Amino acid sequence: MKKKEKFSLKKIKEISKNQLLIGGLAGILLLVIAMPIDHKKDPSSGQEGGILEEGEGKAGNDSVSTYSNYGKELERKLEQILGEVEGVGKVEVMITLQDEGEHVVEKDISRNSQEVAEEDGTVKRSTKESQYQDATVFSKSSGSEGEPFVLKEVAPRVEGVLVVAEGGDKAKVVKNISDAVLALFPVEVHKIKVVKMN
Repeated sequence: MKKKEKFSLKKIKEISKNQLLIGGLAGILLLVIAMPIDHKKDPSSGQEGGILEEGEGKAGNDSVSTYSNYGKELERKLEQILGEVEGVGKVEVMITLQDEGEHVVEKDISRNSQEVAEEDGTVKRSTKESQYQDATVFSKSSGSEGEPFVLKEVAPRVEGVLVVAEGGDKAKVVKNISDAVLALFPVEVHKIKVVKMN
């Protein structure tokens, strides 16, 4: 029994201070990672709040309602302007969108790094530790959690345009319509179609 105790005591003494330091730092890091994050319920949406991931936002449903009429408004304006072009006549427009737009929220970013170099006789050790943390910035309203602070709003991208016009059978009119659409929207030429109206 005494031999076993001496053996384990001898092993403990052989552990260097550096190894104890590294083990202690690893333990603290594990504790920080395992700490629970407080998620509060947002009473208005029924969803959990807290830190939002990239591409998410409480205003997600608002963006759908904000941009649901975006395509229709673009169609109305394009119909109005193309109706003034010579030879086009009566015109109807359909625009397809790639997405529903995006709200880019402000992030509070924190970066920490630490490097420890140690020398124990002939053995050299270096330890590198870095941390990255980001959190969404919220604007405070009176008595509530607040909404995410929106840095910028990206409008939906136009994917394709269909123009049905009375003058859609004339090459010059088709070219004028295509050129006008290309000047207004960043779409590829093959995604613009002009046809004659019945």
